[in-house]
Amino acid sequence: MLKVTIDAIIDVIEPFLEHEGYELVDAEFKNEQRGWVLRVYVDKEGGVNIDDCAGLSREMGNLLDVEDVIPQKYSLEVSSPGLSRPLRKKEHFDRVVGEQIKVKTHMPIEGQRNFKAKLVSVSEDTITVEDERKDTEIDISNIEKASLIYKYPQI
Repeated sequence: MLKVTIDAIIDVIEPFLEHEGYELVDAEFKNEQRGWVLRVYVDKEGGVNIDDCAGLSREMGNLLDVEDVIPQKYSLEVSSPGLSRPLRKKEHFDRVVGEQIKVKTHMPIEGQRNFKAKLVSVSEDTITVEDERKDTEIDISNIEKASLIYKYPQI
């Protein structure tokens, strides 16, 4: 049921965000100690600031209330994706080819579900990562979670 709920939420908020000039980077709906939390990570050309997040939070909250896609009480948090940005769509992976990423898969690949490796290529349905041992091809549909590993600049 949770997957259906997040898909329904994305179906409502993604067109709104695109219309407003933002990209939906990721969204998660989790039951935490303080109750249900909807976290929405957004970005736009030039980045997002606190005023963007506050305005989007108000407007998305109203939109979600009108559409009534979340049956229970929840808190809404809107923020930038941060330095270790989540990678969810093919386009996200396209932007970080050559960078180090972390990937967790739903199903193991040769007994492994967690990868920290360089992203070497992206196709329509797969990514290929390279670590010190070998190249591994991963179906995008098998990715549970992926994120960029931010490299801090040398001082």
